[in-house]
Amino acid sequence: MKNLIYPIFILFILSIILINCGEDNSVETSPPDPPPNMTLFDNVLFYDGYAEKVSEKHHSGIRRISNSKYITKLSTSELGAIGDNLELEIIIGAACDNYDRIGNVFLSLLKKGDPYYEDLIVSRIEIARFITPFMDKNKIPDEVPYYFEINNIAEILNDSKISSKYDFWIEFSVFGVSSAAQSEVSGCAGRNDVFYGTLKLNSSSEAPNIPNQYLLPIATNANLNNSNNSDVPGETTKTYDVEISSPITNTKMYLITSNHGSGTGGEEYNRRDHYIYFDGNLIDTYKPGGKSCEPFRKYNTQGNGIYGWTPRSVEGWTSWNNWCPGDRIPIRVYELGNLAEGNHKFKIDVPDAEFLGGWGNIPLSVYIQGDM
Repeated sequence: MKNLIYPIFILFILSIILINCGEDNSVETSPPDPPPNMTLFDNVLFYDGYAEKVSEKHHSGIRRISNSKYITKLSTSELGAIGDNLELEIIIGAACDNYDRIGNVFLSLLKKGDPYYEDLIVSRIEIARFITPFMDKNKIPDEVPYYFEINNIAEILNDSKISSKYDFWIEFSVFGVSSAAQSEVSGCAGRNDVFYGTLKLNSSSEAPNIPNQYLLPIATNANLNNSNNSDVPGETTKTYDVEISSPITNTKMYLITSNHGSGTGGEEYNRRDHYIYFDGNLIDTYKPGGKSCEPFRKYNTQGNGIYGWTPRSVEGWTSWNNWCPGDRIPIRVYELGNLAEGNHKFKIDVPDAEFLGGWGNIPLSVYIQGDM
């Protein structure tokens, strides 16, 4: 009997070891938090840009500047939720404008504590531009989404040196007109509301580790043409002096252009070569457009002269179109490397633009951002 004790004891110890080996001794962890999604403007209603400013109530925390523009200041908690990646999400819903219009999002910097007034803005840059589709509010889909990757804006918003001096304001703008829809869209008679708009910031939760940022607007939504915003009357060319106050590295230039002017021979319907220069060097030549608009046909629920009744080939679209109703306007990014302190020059030239009858323009936004 005594001889059996040791084998039994050994079996007991082995069983304990086997049981422990089979256990999951890892520390239980919660799944990572999803990226913060901040809704800054929640289904706000835009009104006819030519009409008298409306007085209808809207959500608290935002302010209506005009029928076509709302603003809000980013709070400390909102800024704290922005990580190293940032996506801008916009949703435009149909109301009583059934035409293609321009929408914009701007970031404005004002001195800490200053109220928002145009003449108090220290820096203002355009961070997104889009075109609404031709929409009949009675048909589905009755809204269209747009997405922009704006990681460079996250770097600005996370710069403690900038945020210690300035407040950040987001401007959300859609200029619509309701006159056509009042007679063409059922339920729009006598109405002057044009579009619904939602704007969100979708961010990673990872805190960025970046150098202090240098931000310099060059032009913000300036109307480039061959008459009242050109260096040479009759030519579509413009040069801007760029004064850099201190050396910057890893410099990038961000550019937004879109061609507008409808009617026969209008700039919307003619693709022109755009020449971009910095410090006298040609850094890019491009023609806007160059893509099929068929993916956006489903959002254009109002009959219009852009889409027609049958699909077009890629060649059919790219032979004339500069942009698609329901699409975003691209943000072009140029690597400028290291820039020395002092004067530099930016130039844009669109030599073939005609602007027949003095109609149309090329809204121009360009700014420089780099590390200090």
